Amino acid sequence: MESHYPALIVFTYVVSAILITLFAFWKERLAYFFAVLGTGTASVLSVLAFLNYLTDGSLRYFFGGWTPPIGIEFVYDGLSGFFLLVINIIALLVLIYTKNPTNKELPQKTVPYYALVMLMLVGFNGIVLTGDLFNLYVFLEISSLSSYALISIGNKKAPFSAFRYLIVGTVGGTLYLFGVGFLYTVTGTLNLIDMSTMLPAIIEGRAVFTALILMVMGIGIKAALFPMHGWLPEAYANAASGTTALIAPIGTKVAAYVLFRIFFYLFGIELVDTIVPVTYILGGLAAIGILYGSIMAIAQTDLKRMLAYSSVSQIGYIILGLSMANPWGFAGALLHVLNHAVMKASLFMVSGNLMFKEGNTDITKFNDSFRKKYPVTMASFTIAAISMVGLPPLAGFFSKWYLVLGTVENANWVFLAVILISSLLNAVYFFRIIEKVYMKNSAAGQVVADNSRRNEAPFSMIWPLTVLAVALFVIGLFNAVIVGFLMNLFPI
Repeated sequence: MESHYPALIVFTYVVSAILITLFAFWKERLAYFFAVLGTGTASVLSVLAFLNYLTDGSLRYFFGGWTPPIGIEFVYDGLSGFFLLVINIIALLVLIYTKNPTNKELPQKTVPYYALVMLMLVGFNGIVLTGDLFNLYVFLEISSLSSYALISIGNKKAPFSAFRYLIVGTVGGTLYLFGVGFLYTVTGTLNLIDMSTMLPAIIEGRAVFTALILMVMGIGIKAALFPMHGWLPEAYANAASGTTALIAPIGTKVAAYVLFRIFFYLFGIELVDTIVPVTYILGGLAAIGILYGSIMAIAQTDLKRMLAYSSVSQIGYIILGLSMANPWGFAGALLHVLNHAVMKASLFMVSGNLMFKEGNTDITKFNDSFRKKYPVTMASFTIAAISMVGLPPLAGFFSKWYLVLGTVENANWVFLAVILISSLLNAVYFFRIIEKVYMKNSAAGQVVADNSRRNEAPFSMIWPLTVLAVALFVIGLFNAVIVGFLMNLFPI
């Protein structure tokens, strides 16, 4: 069975989508059940596959027994195993959380909602596992089309946000596909491993140069890398609470995975910079995006929109670490993939709780009654916010610390300044909320006196949030173990 883990993980989500479609229209509540069951099964398989990798090493799964270049393969290695754990475990916790907010925000739409979620996770897992560049595009489009539909099921502005995302996302997917086409014309294969052995001999060709630029631009759009981020803030802000809590932590991370795979496993970082200084360009764009996202987050008065712009900033940290091209930068970038997935899932769950109880996420309406009405929700928000700022011993501090070590190793003081300044900006927009919730003020005093009884969200919305908050401490305490594993992924 161990040799079938890669296929079984994706197959689990396909079966779940089919079961939801066949049976949930008969009993609507079965949609949630099959979604959680499928995601839970995939999470268990991801853990088992990772344990198998630790003992037996990487695994190449050939569909139908046909080996490349004729056949299609899935590749399970340390990088894909790490991303699968992040994607599926976060997705499981978020899906458990979504029962009540989805029933309230999307009445009569839960069946298509959960079916689309399963299809989106088929795409995400397929992107991470596939060893074929064209099939990566296929899975990219499966996840994208599902995401467009999920985002459109939100507030009144959601369909327009989804349509804009569709247009921009289609451009990104098309650019990536054109790049794959150029590589195919000069190599005659679409298999990532086979192609990587051929590229060093033809690296200076115009087709290879064009392919690299097109693929990076296409995936940069999907990752919401500045200045290709325009679709993200509106899409996240207008989608349903469960949708945003699911897509924000893992959606852009999958696109970042593709960049890691292209740079370090297909071309190789030295060959990439031989063609064009891509790492320097990406580093500059990431640094600008970090500051831009942080500044825009300060200007927002709605929590979901603030967190959306914060995501633009946070994806910049990951790309910045990638661009450093040294082990500390790689480790910091990958650790931030994990940290940001946990932190942003927590924060959007908090946003969902407030939407569920208050009917809005307007920051101007926050006051010190919240700490009494929603003690667990606001405590979890505080933990995630402090981690986002980067204070020890929480997880967010350590990924930023390794990124700082990467900038020091490269003697890149501009990037170091960007990381430090952005942390201060993060403190500005997060601590203003913490101040409103935990500091008494005269404007909110009467509200507390009249309405201060505990009114927490349902338990199914609270315990996944609590697990994520605790995870931020655990990841922080065991960061050395995690980074030790991540450093071995890039023996440079």
